[in-house]
Amino acid sequence: MLGTRAKGALLPQAILGNKIATFLIQIFWGFKYTDLGPFRAIKYEDLIGLNMRDKNFGWTVEMQIKAVKKGLRIMEVPVRYRKRIGNSKITGTFSGTILAGFKIIYTILKYIVL
Repeated sequence: MLGTRAKGALLPQAILGNKIATFLIQIFWGFKYTDLGPFRAIKYEDLIGLNMRDKNFGWTVEMQIKAVKKGLRIMEVPVRYRKRIGNSKITGTFSGTILAGFKIIYTILKYIVL
């Protein structure tokens, strides 16, 4: 289960990154996610079966790609996600946004060839 955020909860750069990442997943793996999602619910044995490796920004797309490839049942549900008070360490700075974006795209490209 994957939580999807309400409109207006994300900064413009996060919206763009989300759209690019979910579009690439749809193109290469045929599953239409609407969000990289801030919330996950997964059975323990399924999580272990995904053999997650990334410990940074790429884990979100790694999990979503591997779940599709393994044929896990995936559903998105709305979650309450309010606009952040203060600045995000990632999308609140130019360098954080660029670093996260490159890591997410790198992770997607890595799984295209695997």
